[in-house]
Amino acid sequence: TKVEDMVQEVFDAYKTNHHAPPHLAPTYAAVSALCIIGTEEAFDVIDRKKLLEYLHSLKQPDGSFLMHAGGEVDVRSAYCAAAVASLTNILTSTLFAGTAEWIVRCQNWEGGIGGVPGMEAHGGYTFCGLAALVILKQEHLLNLQSLLRWVTGRQMRFEGGFQGRCNKLVDGCYSFWQAGLLPLLHRALHARGDSALSMSHWMFDQSALQEYILLCCQCPAGGLLDKPGKGVSRDFYHTCYCLSGLAIAQHFGSGEIHNEVVLGGPENCLV
Repeated sequence: TKVEDMVQEVFDAYKTNHHAPPHLAPTYAAVSALCIIGTEEAFDVIDRKKLLEYLHSLKQPDGSFLMHAGGEVDVRSAYCAAAVASLTNILTSTLFAGTAEWIVRCQNWEGGIGGVPGMEAHGGYTFCGLAALVILKQEHLLNLQSLLRWVTGRQMRFEGGFQGRCNKLVDGCYSFWQAGLLPLLHRALHARGDSALSMSHWMFDQSALQEYILLCCQCPAGGLLDKPGKGVSRDFYHTCYCLSGLAIAQHFGSGEIHNEVVLGGPENCLV
């Protein structure tokens, strides 16, 4: 079956590339893919004991993580480590001692989160930082109102899409990195009892983002782009994050409070 073939591909890639040094980004991608497959065979591919040892080997005294042995430190690595540990049920307080506090130091005067303390706020790093804190149940340590002001200001009034940093062009991938922050922020502010929150819409223009993705980011040959004028330079990265942002823009909440905002015909709705 296709699922069995996917499991075999991940396992074969591991065997083929075992000579290459391990890295947190592909570790995160592989574990996520195996969890999406969701079979016992897929779960059994992961050696949890060795994975925990590997994560400990990357942990730094200040709470941060290296991306790989001898590699760089930034908020991505903290998120990848937290996500992988959570998905595989090996998350411990010892492994992440000091991590939340280090991430909080990466929130700068703009309200967003940079790659390391003192760095410019950036959509990808901000998502990774907030998402890691949500996993660690420490998101309340951030200045959430300042973060909310920063991220809502990144949706461009004319284009409808999101930019990644101040004074930068809109890019389709930030449809997820920035819009994906809003459900996490909504959840955190709701937990604080914020009475101003809507119970039917996220805190950004959902229709405008859909319009940008559907009209500007689709490649006629298939796949999605970062912006118009890129020819056929579509890729899996932008396709994934444009579609992810589109899903966020179309669906608010779940269960009894699920609300759909779908631009155009019903065939545009993502599951």
